Amino acid sequence: MALQDEKYNRRRLQSSYLTSIVSISLVLFMLGLLGLIILHSKKLSDYVKENIGFSIIMKENVKEAGIIKLQKILDAKPYVKSTKYITREEAAKEFSKELGEDFSAFLGYNPLLPTIEVRFIASYANNDSLSIIKDKILENNNVKEVWYQESLVDVVNKNVRKISLFLLGFSGLLLFIAVALINNTIRLSVYSKRFIIRSMQLVGATHRFIRKPFILKGILQGLISAVIAILLLIGVIYLSMREIPELVNIRDIDLFLSLFGMVILLGIIIAYLSNYFAVRKYIRIKTDYLYY
Repeated sequence: MALQDEKYNRRRLQSSYLTSIVSISLVLFMLGLLGLIILHSKKLSDYVKENIGFSIIMKENVKEAGIIKLQKILDAKPYVKSTKYITREEAAKEFSKELGEDFSAFLGYNPLLPTIEVRFIASYANNDSLSIIKDKILENNNVKEVWYQESLVDVVNKNVRKISLFLLGFSGLLLFIAVALINNTIRLSVYSKRFIIRSMQLVGATHRFIRKPFILKGILQGLISAVIAILLLIGVIYLSMREIPELVNIRDIDLFLSLFGMVILLGIIIAYLSNYFAVRKYIRIKTDYLYY
């Protein structure tokens, strides 16, 4: 009978240990996923902003040398990320491809003008800066018109601000819930061993001696859980990049490594503190309360 009870208790302890690891892993995974979004939100917003730019439409009879000169001047500007010169022929070819037929053959001539597509550094992708840059470009005698979507720039900037505030608030809430969940899971695990703690006290074990195995086991739990969470995050990153190839343009290996390090550190710290305070509670608790 005693042997059966021992096996039953061992299974309960193993089940409690596995439950703790799974719970902590899932919580750390959710925190890591949110961290991944937050850390990449600026890169993603910059990527979107840097795809907003000008179409500089040149005049009818401007020489190619004048266009190339303007392009080189723009490339030297600190606010310009890249430029692309599109000839009349290239513009007509692209437009015909979109229409599905050769419009220039139908009209008998090519009405499109040569253009320079300009992409800006993200910090300049706002209407105030773009308006000033536009006026400067229009001072060039070879430029007929400068076109860009002002409403799109406003929408992008407003949405970026809203998303940033939402992520900040949500991350704070999730962190609070995560710490509470991990703490409760570990408390339940320590609760199942409260009589062992009392037995150790009765034979004269010091508080430090009692805490040590629980804390070491907690740190190991946190480490294992963090590794599982990181493997899940790597899977999410891989699937995301496979489904959305554009994400490759904003990936940052150093950022990923920093995030993984934060997940490991967070797992260890939360597990350590939760075990420390849970064990301290049952070291100080009166014997009568051990049965509740």
